[in-house]
Order: sequence, then C-alpha cells, then structure tokens
Amino acid sequence: MHPTPAQPRRAARAHEIESLAEFDEVVAERGSLARYRVQAVDLTGRTSVLLGLDTADAVFLGCPMAPEAAARVHASGALVFPPVPGLPFDPYRGCPYTPDELYASLEEGYEATPDARAYGWFMRTTANGDVLASMLRAIHDDAVSDALDELLDGCRVVGVMGGHAMARGTVEYAGAARLGRSLARAGFTVATGGGPGAMEAANLGAYAAPYADTMLEEALVPLAKAPSFRPSVTEWARAAFEVRARWPDGGASVGIPTWFYGHEPPNPFAAHIAKYFANATREDGLLARSTAGVVFLPGAAGTVQEIFDNATPNYYESRGEPRPMVLVDREHWTRELPAWPLLRSLARGRALAPRIALVDSVEEAPEALARLGG
Repeated sequence: MHPTPAQPRRAARAHEIESLAEFDEVVAERGSLARYRVQAVDLTGRTSVLLGLDTADAVFLGCPMAPEAAARVHASGALVFPPVPGLPFDPYRGCPYTPDELYASLEEGYEATPDARAYGWFMRTTANGDVLASMLRAIHDDAVSDALDELLDGCRVVGVMGGHAMARGTVEYAGAARLGRSLARAGFTVATGGGPGAMEAANLGAYAAPYADTMLEEALVPLAKAPSFRPSVTEWARAAFEVRARWPDGGASVGIPTWFYGHEPPNPFAAHIAKYFANATREDGLLARSTAGVVFLPGAAGTVQEIFDNATPNYYESRGEPRPMVLVDREHWTRELPAWPLLRSLARGRALAPRIALVDSVEEAPEALARLGG
C-alpha cells in the first residue's frame, strides 16, 4: 500500500540501522551485525552487547560508543567513523530534520537555534576553505539525500515552487496555501524549497489539509502579524509555532531548504525538512523527487531558474517520460517574466509539449496537474 501524503513512510533498507530500536531488533533476531551499516545511533548504553557481537565488515557512522567497544568492533573488522565533536549538526544523520529540532532554543532568539548555528558554521568554514569542513558538508548532504529517498519512497510528490518574498497576509499567500491544501487532499505529498513566502504557504496548506476549511482562514490571521522574516526571524518563526500549537498534528509535507541561503530561514510547517549545505544538490534533488509534477507560482530569478532546471530533463527525457509542469499566473509568466513562451517553444514537437500548462489562478492548478498526468 502506498503511503499517504499526510504520513510519508521511510522505506526499510536491508542492512541499514538508523535507530536504537532497530539495533536491538537486529541483535535479538540475528545475533550479528556483520555487514550492517549503523548510522548515527548512540551506542554508549550497548557496550556489553558490542563486546560480544560479530561486527565483521560492519560500518559505524558517527555512533557514540564506549572506548572499549569502539576498539573491539574495530579489531573485529568493522570500519568506524567516530562522531565529530563541536559541530552544530550531525553529518551522519539518518533522517530529515524536524521544525522542533532546527528551532530548538527559539525562546532565546533565533540566533540560539541549531539552524542559525549551522549557518554560522557554514559561513565560517566556507570562508577559510577548511578541507575537513568541506568533507563534512558533503557527508551531511549525502546522508540527507539518503534519508529523503527513504522518506519519499512510494509517494506521489508534487513540487511547489515560488518566490520567498510573498508576504503573509496577502491574497497571493492565501492562494498558495489553498493550493498546498488542495494537493494534499488530492493524495499528493507536497514538497517545497522549505523557505518563507510561497514555499511556506504551500507547506502551511498541506499542514491544514486534515482540518476543516475554516482552520486555514483562521490561521492566516495571526501569521499576518509577522508578514516577513525580516526584520525578525524570531517573531516570524514564533508566529508559525503558535499556529502549530493551536492546531497540532497537521498534515505532513516536505521542505528542502539550504544553508547556502541561510538568511532565509526554514518554515516550521513542513513536517520533514531536508536541509542541505550545497544549493545545487538541493535544487536538483527537489526537482528530481517531484515525481508527479511541479507547480510554479509567481517568482523571480530563482523560480525562473527552477522552471528551466526542470524543463531540461523533461526535454531530453533523461528521467523517463516528461513530468507535468504547471505555471500559475498568465500575466506574470507571459509579460512580466515571459518564461512561458520560451518553455512552449522548447516543448514544441517533443514529448514535453502535452505535459506543460499555463493557468490564470492557483484554483486551476490541481485540475491542470491531473489533466497533464500528474
């Protein structure tokens, strides 16, 4: 059975252990960790088990363990990558982030959160060209990609792209939120760039999907009191967490932001946040995982780039048959930033042609997506 968009599941992968519960289950059933990969699991309480366990050809990625246990598993043929002290993130993590995780300590101000501290580390280490830091960033991003693949296995993912400048309290923001809600209710998993503006609105809409329609209208009111993450990320984020507290257990969606644009904070309405250091990896990964198509809301340079980043593999069919592309707001995409005429010209005579559409409003986007095969 396919996972619902409200609860994407993580596919079980043979010989991967990503939690203490999985560790205990494997040990109890098999009595061996030979050839297993244990990822970011705190094993300091399993010393006696590790001292007597077969760990030949196993790999331990960032697993805290007692010195004697580490020596024993290494001597038995395991490869041990120890935790790296002093980092504001875990490069070996086995699952996407959560809003609560990234915004821990928000009561002390955004600057105290793990998200802000990771951005500070990124800026410092990028500036000094530290090769160790470069390696750690690459390991982290690969681990996040692996976790994202597991999370989205079997899901029908629709990407929603749009500008970060779209303010809370505007008609456009409300429309983007209704779009996210409609897609989630139609059985799709909504995935966005994970930031503010149109991205947040779509994630908010997916969060509101299990509730009555009035919930979204009511939630927009307190959010509008902090319309932008400028001048205060703290107040912007607090407003979102107040909405989450008033309406807990909303629908799940995915945000895929980047510390490359660390001045744009991740929005708290995406249940699963796959945050990257490398923006190119993040951009390509978001579009590649939008298996049921992409909806492009009005935006500026970043959204234009995403349109043609998505159009290129569709044009060459390098990911298989082209996936639906729906551009929203005829005026914006034909006159203000005329991406639509170029996209239509590119698609002419190719399999991409029947998979693209231009619509006037967000209300038309779900039907267009369905018509194109999403």
